[in-house]
Amino acid sequence: MSDGTRQLQDLEAMWRIRILEEEVLRLRIEGPIVGSVHLCNGQEAIAVGVCSTLEEQDAVYSTYRGHGWAMARGVPPLGILAELMGRATGVNGGRGGSAYFSAPEHGFYGENSIVGAGAPIAVGAALAAKFDGSGRVAVTVFGDGAMNQGGVTEAMNMAAAMDLPVVFVCENNKYSELTPINDMVRNPDLAARAEALGIPAVHVDGNDPAEVAAVARLAVQAARQGTGPTFIEASTRRIVGHYIGDVQHYRPEGELERDTAREPIARLKRVLTASGVPDLTIDAAERRARNEITAAVEEALEAPPADQTRVKEHVHG
Repeated sequence: MSDGTRQLQDLEAMWRIRILEEEVLRLRIEGPIVGSVHLCNGQEAIAVGVCSTLEEQDAVYSTYRGHGWAMARGVPPLGILAELMGRATGVNGGRGGSAYFSAPEHGFYGENSIVGAGAPIAVGAALAAKFDGSGRVAVTVFGDGAMNQGGVTEAMNMAAAMDLPVVFVCENNKYSELTPINDMVRNPDLAARAEALGIPAVHVDGNDPAEVAAVARLAVQAARQGTGPTFIEASTRRIVGHYIGDVQHYRPEGELERDTAREPIARLKRVLTASGVPDLTIDAAERRARNEITAAVEEALEAPPADQTRVKEHVHG
């Protein structure tokens, strides 16, 4: 596959996520979606890059900001949107909503509203992979703030001590919810913590899907070959609030404008234009994505609501 073809595929994949998140924002404001919602606008390149290196049996455990990871893993947008709207046709029958849905048939083992909780769960899946012969690699995704959760450090230490096939992906968007990460730690080099535990760690530009994929491919190969975990610190910026309704008063003046100019879709479009790709070809990627998501929204809105009499099904105490 040529670099240009790969770049166009990455662009369309990121557009699919971006447009889905824009529609989720609209639907949350207008009412069909209720509850807590966290969007990943500006961080799409990390999910697209990492998931492009995974195989069918691999498992992804994301944070509550997981719509993009589900899309990148192959979960259909219709199933995601219906789930967020509480419809019976959602991937979990409308039970999971924005923060808890999962689709294991696509290798997406769900979001988690407990900060950093996906890390020990992924390590458990990686431990099982050492014995079940599946060849599975587990990927756990968390933000920079989650690095201050004890469970994340314990999970990394266990993975290192037992050479488990797990990849730790830290989406460092510079804000631990509403607080700059630099105000939370003395050493803002988060990858250094993994290195202290004996885990190979790498920094990557999280706004470049090709660079993310190159790093992730090596990490996944190492895990699959039995040499243990890798830690990836991917630098990025979200260009929306931490949650819907976040007024973002904590941002310095002009920061959002600067971040928006450097976000992955805008940047990749400039790269493609500079390499001679026609504007019509670039615009077609957005048009295809927009048509797909628009159709999914319309179909999800027509779906029946979840059956409230079945709310106790699939609940384990």
